[in-house]
Amino acid sequence: MWYAEDELLLEFPESWEVVPCLMKGHDTPPLATSQIKTALDQPIGSPKLRELAKGKNKVAILFDDISRSTRTSQFIPHVLEELKAADIPDLAISFICASGAHGALSYLDFHKKLGAEVMHKFPVYNHNPYENCSYVGQTSQGTKLYVNSEVMSCDLRIGIGSMAPHPQSGFSGGGKIVLPGISSMDSIEAYHRLEIQARESGKGNTIGPGNYAENPLVKDFNEAAKMAGLDFKFDAIFNGKGQACALFAGEPQAEYYKAVEFAVPHYATRPVPGTDVAVVNTYSKGNEAIIGLIMGIMMLAEKGGDLVLIMDCPTGQVVHYLLSSFGQIARGRLFSPVDFQLPWIKRMIVLSPQFEKSMTDWLAIPETIWVKTWPEALGVLKHDYPNGARAAIVPDGTIQYLSDMGG
Repeated sequence: MWYAEDELLLEFPESWEVVPCLMKGHDTPPLATSQIKTALDQPIGSPKLRELAKGKNKVAILFDDISRSTRTSQFIPHVLEELKAADIPDLAISFICASGAHGALSYLDFHKKLGAEVMHKFPVYNHNPYENCSYVGQTSQGTKLYVNSEVMSCDLRIGIGSMAPHPQSGFSGGGKIVLPGISSMDSIEAYHRLEIQARESGKGNTIGPGNYAENPLVKDFNEAAKMAGLDFKFDAIFNGKGQACALFAGEPQAEYYKAVEFAVPHYATRPVPGTDVAVVNTYSKGNEAIIGLIMGIMMLAEKGGDLVLIMDCPTGQVVHYLLSSFGQIARGRLFSPVDFQLPWIKRMIVLSPQFEKSMTDWLAIPETIWVKTWPEALGVLKHDYPNGARAAIVPDGTIQYLSDMGG
C-alpha cells in the first residue's frame, strides 16, 4: 500500500464458485477530520494532550514503521497543534521510529509516513535495538526491559500507531509501540519467547489473531508502556482500503482496550465452509506476507485444499533481525522456517512478481510452487479441479482474522 497501489483482476473458470471474504468493517467510511479532533478533545482515561504537555521540556513522538498501515502524517498536525497550545517549542520535539527488530527506514520511508514538512522541520530518528537502550525494570513475567535512551531522556512521550489483528499478540496497538517498538534486542527476544512458552505450556489458545484477553504478550507490553512512561497513545483502525476509519486516543492501556472492543468485530471475517482453494492477498502489511500465510492455513483447516498467497511488494519482505534468515547458517535468534508439511494444505502456491530466493527458507512449506502471474497460478490449480471448485478470496490476509462474527 506504500508503493504502487493497483488492482489485480482474478479470472476463474465459470464452473467455480467464488466467495469474496470481506471483513465486517471492509466498507467503513474513512476517518473525518472532526473525528480526529473529537478523539483529542475527549481522550480515554487521560487529560487532554495539551494539559499533559504543559511545563514539559523535551518531547518524543513515536511512530510505527513502513510495515504498518498508519498514515502518521494524517495525525501529526493535530498533535503539533496540541503541543503548540501548551507552549512547547518546535526545537523540543523529535520523532523516533518504533521499528522494534525491523530494519532501519530510509528517507523515502520516513517521507511517506510523516510528510515533507515534518522531515524539513523536525529531527527524525531510527531506533537502534542493539545500542543506546536504558534499563527501566523487569516486567512481572521476567522481561528485563531496556528502552531507547533518547526516548527515556524526554519528559513527554507520545505514540502514534494502529490496531489490527496480530499473529502473536492477538491485536497490535497500545504499549506494543514500546515493547517491542523501542526496546533492546534482548528485551524483544524475551517478549517473543512468551509466545513459545505459552504454546509449550498448553496455553496456545491465548495466542494468535484475535486472542488478546489472557495473552501474555499483551500483559507484557502493557506493563512495559507504564514502566517506560508512555504518556499518550493514538491507535487508528483501518477499513478494507487501508484507510483509517476509527481513532482511539488517550492513556495507553485504557485506549487499547477501548479500541479492541471496536476492532474485534470490525476485522472479523467469516470462514467459508468447504473451501477447496483459498486465495489470500497481502496488502496492508505487504512486506510481512507470512502473516497472510497464517490466514490461509486457517481458512483451509476444516476440509483441506490449495493455498495461493499473493505476495506483491516492490521492495520485498521486511528485514527482521530476530526472526529472519541472514544466510544458510546465519539466522536471527528466533528464526523458525515453516519447513513442515501441513496435512490439510494440499499445495502451496506463492504469487510473487518479485521473487526473493532468500525468502524461500521462511515460507518453506515443502514443494511450494512460486509463480509471477495469476494465469500461472490458475493453470496449476485447474489441473486438479476439472469439475469446479469453491474458492475463498481474502483481500487482505494481513489484517483480517477468522471469526463467526464477521461480515
